[in-house]
Amino acid sequence: MVLTVKGLKASVEGTPILKGIDLGVGPGEVHGIMGPNGSGKSTLARVLAGDPTYAVNAGTATLDGQDLLAMAPSERAKLGLFLAFQYPLEIPGVTIANFLRTAVNSIRDEEVPAMQFYAMLQDRLKDLGLDEFWANRYVNDGFSGGEKKRTEILQMMVLEPRVCILDETDSGLDVDALKIVSEGVNQMRDDERSIIIVTHYERLLEYIKPDYCHVMIDGRIVKSDGIELARKIDAMGYEFVREEVGRANG
Repeated sequence: MVLTVKGLKASVEGTPILKGIDLGVGPGEVHGIMGPNGSGKSTLARVLAGDPTYAVNAGTATLDGQDLLAMAPSERAKLGLFLAFQYPLEIPGVTIANFLRTAVNSIRDEEVPAMQFYAMLQDRLKDLGLDEFWANRYVNDGFSGGEKKRTEILQMMVLEPRVCILDETDSGLDVDALKIVSEGVNQMRDDERSIIIVTHYERLLEYIKPDYCHVMIDGRIVKSDGIELARKIDAMGYEFVREEVGRANG
């Protein structure tokens, strides 16, 4: 496994959120994590990325056998972990090009030559259907929701992480923007890179087609299956999962 999570429990200000997460993600695999509001999906993403808001109370999380929980967020990024935020921050005065070049150089052992970096950036912009002047805009400053999400995917494509975690990337996107973002994610798929997609809705998973789908309820992963599970939830809601869990618990 590339990413292995066992018995992970986490809380915020003393309130338990994650209550024992077990998850294994292999190389080249795409996993979708679904669940109702308040189930802990975004908390899991943020805990894995090292958000200090959350306290880890128990369990382990390793990336390529290395202890993620013992690392600072910057060390996790250098190891190859990337988190695309549900609500990306605006950074007025900092261009996307300068932001990305700084980010790339911070995770590599040696600085990427400027000409090489800008050539690569232009290629990634073309992949997302963005014009070359996009890189001169300030990071998310005055961007629409769809533009912010495209910028997050651009970051992911430039940084080329080992494990990509997308926290509700489809939130606020119209159909056209959803397709563009999904195409960017699909271009990132290969035999080594692992992707985790956190979402409320089945429609994103129809574009990206995960290998596995998981349902989180009340801080735990309670059911796992293929894309058929996401389609069933889209048709029936989460109630049938709650009923199955209730019967299993007797």
